[in-house]
Amino acid sequence: MSSVASKLLVLSAFAATALAHGTVSGFTVDGTYHGGFLLDYYYMKQNGQTPPETAGWYAENLDNGFISPDSYGAPDIICHKNAEAASSSVKVAAGGTIDFHWTAWPESHVGPVITYVAPYDGTIDKATLKWTKIDAGGYDNGEWAAIKLIGNNNTWTTTVPSDLAPGNYVFRHEIIALHSAGNENGAQNYPQCINLEVTGSGTQTPDGVVGTELYTPTDAGILFNVYSTITDYEIPGPALFGSGDTTPTQPTPTAPSSSSTPEPTTVDESPASSSAPYGLSGNNGEVEIEESSTVNTDLLMGKKFSKEWICVTGFGS
Repeated sequence: MSSVASKLLVLSAFAATALAHGTVSGFTVDGTYHGGFLLDYYYMKQNGQTPPETAGWYAENLDNGFISPDSYGAPDIICHKNAEAASSSVKVAAGGTIDFHWTAWPESHVGPVITYVAPYDGTIDKATLKWTKIDAGGYDNGEWAAIKLIGNNNTWTTTVPSDLAPGNYVFRHEIIALHSAGNENGAQNYPQCINLEVTGSGTQTPDGVVGTELYTPTDAGILFNVYSTITDYEIPGPALFGSGDTTPTQPTPTAPSSSSTPEPTTVDESPASSSAPYGLSGNNGEVEIEESSTVNTDLLMGKKFSKEWICVTGFGS
């Protein structure tokens, strides 16, 4: 096999990983699957077509990219890039469960998985929504929450607090990738929002904080070196709501039916290159194969093995 062909094979393998992460393609509420906002819908809108109505918020993270810490004070941290509220919602009972189905997530992108809620009445103004954390997974027994998500078919299950008052809420679900977070501005936030109507007889209406005040770039759980020996990890953001499940079990999710909207093919051009030992980084569209090295990943995934990696530039980190 020629060296060019070898490089193309390597490029294809790593590009597939890079192109696959960053969005919630759908969600399951108490056993019923609902499609989320897919990036294909952006192009439908641009071509004058009407996208399907979903409870998932519109967002323009067309590169499957992220929000970096230097943008924590800007609106994009709330529900992702140029996000707009969905026009419909899905009902969920207080005490019920929501399975968030992510596109394939790279094992290198370790970090916490967090779910917030914000009540609304009438027209949604994302800048004034006040968020309360109801569910969070961090680093437990040597394993990151993002790795647990991968092991559960790229799905995270959140339990709605049983005493949450009925009403309309935006649920903000997020993975924070920490593979480059040992450096300033290295964390990568992937927030996704959906509208849900909570039913039941709960009486607690949480008083949260606006999205632009959830994090600071120097929070202990944001500026964090995942390659050091980890004795403790502080999940970033405000305190957990009283009846939220801090260590949720991850049951096997209901698989989307064959009639579900297929996931789109997208192009990944994440806005920042990675300083992590392995990953992908952008370079004005140029592609370059760098030399191979060996990285010990037991601190990342709680597994005692090493893996070969090849850094491919031009596809995002």
